[in-house]
Amino acid sequence: MTVLAALALTVPLTLVPQVATAADAAPNAVVVWDLNAQTAIWDVAQQSPPQVAGRGFAMVSVAVYDAVNAIAGTPYEPYLGAPRANGRESTDAAVGTAAYRVLDALFPAQRERLRAQYREWLAAIPEGPAKHGGVRVGAQAATAMVAARQDDGAFDPRPWTVGTEPGWYRPTPPGFENTGAWVGFLKPFAIPDTTMFRTPGPPAVTSPAYARDVDEVKRLGSATSAVRTADQTEAALWWHDRRSVSWGMKRDLALTRGLGPLETARLYALADVTGADGAIACANDKEFWHSWRPITAIRSADTDGNPATAGDPGWTPLVVTPPNPDYPSGHTCRTAAQMTAYAHFFGRDDVPFGAFSPDSGTTRHFDRFSQATAEVVDARIWAGIHFRSADVDGAVLGTAVGNHITKRHFRPRR
Repeated sequence: MTVLAALALTVPLTLVPQVATAADAAPNAVVVWDLNAQTAIWDVAQQSPPQVAGRGFAMVSVAVYDAVNAIAGTPYEPYLGAPRANGRESTDAAVGTAAYRVLDALFPAQRERLRAQYREWLAAIPEGPAKHGGVRVGAQAATAMVAARQDDGAFDPRPWTVGTEPGWYRPTPPGFENTGAWVGFLKPFAIPDTTMFRTPGPPAVTSPAYARDVDEVKRLGSATSAVRTADQTEAALWWHDRRSVSWGMKRDLALTRGLGPLETARLYALADVTGADGAIACANDKEFWHSWRPITAIRSADTDGNPATAGDPGWTPLVVTPPNPDYPSGHTCRTAAQMTAYAHFFGRDDVPFGAFSPDSGTTRHFDRFSQATAEVVDARIWAGIHFRSADVDGAVLGTAVGNHITKRHFRPRR
């Protein structure tokens, strides 16, 4: 906790962005099409975990950002470029077109559904030069994004490295899957090198630190734990929601802070790019260290060479273990990267927000961004799927990614 609080204080602050006025009664197009993206990416395509879905969200958000930013006169640095615009184009048409074109390219099997959704959106926008101009700007931004991500390494079938030595990763029950290693070799969106945030690695399996990690998750993360509190169980389920509560947190910030389309587009681009690159750097680090998950470690503890650990062949975590190595934690990498980006955007750490999780059936609230990062570190232990070392070092990696990107991308033009 102390480490994470200190990290939050290192976030360089920027000017607080202006928010929309009460007169802005129309639905925020960026929020609407982010929800449409979630429908395509998660509800229909079932892309999971969030590390996989993050690529599509980042592509949509950046295309929307470049389009909206161009119409606004490029007050912020473009990501790929600024389509030609005179400021009289319809922002709603541009947002809908940019998002639709990217989603159509990503999910050809959903073409008819997406086309109907897009036509319904356009039908609500008055005909005229503004609408046609917005369609043109959005289409250009989407075309640039789709071209930029061609052959980026997505969905390569490479497996994670496995082994039989103590501490080495091996697929976990119940499915014993080995998928998603390609994320660590995906072309990043903003960081120059996936290996530049390499962590120090997990504790040696024979070390006292490792034994403490094992004991903690064994007690608190078991499906039948008698020491985990009800609130800890709720937090574990809330953070593990496969729909990713990070999408809900992103929308809550835009709506409760009254952001207009331009600032929402910038916020979403920052959140989704830092989240995607945090996941990419994290997955690369996972493959580098290829360390076993708690369920493997606890069931095999009698063979790890550490006299301070004791095996429990029937131990089961609260939630099903994801099909990738333990160290570092992908969720803390991604969350810390996004929370760092939010603190940069709003110019401070103490911004309240929250989100609802269908998995836990509850809404959790936070008073500051660093509080959310601290909770996810603990929540992955309470879920029984990560050691503390994996969570803490993942948060350090994610914070570094977030700081790197926000200092170099989506900044105000001077």
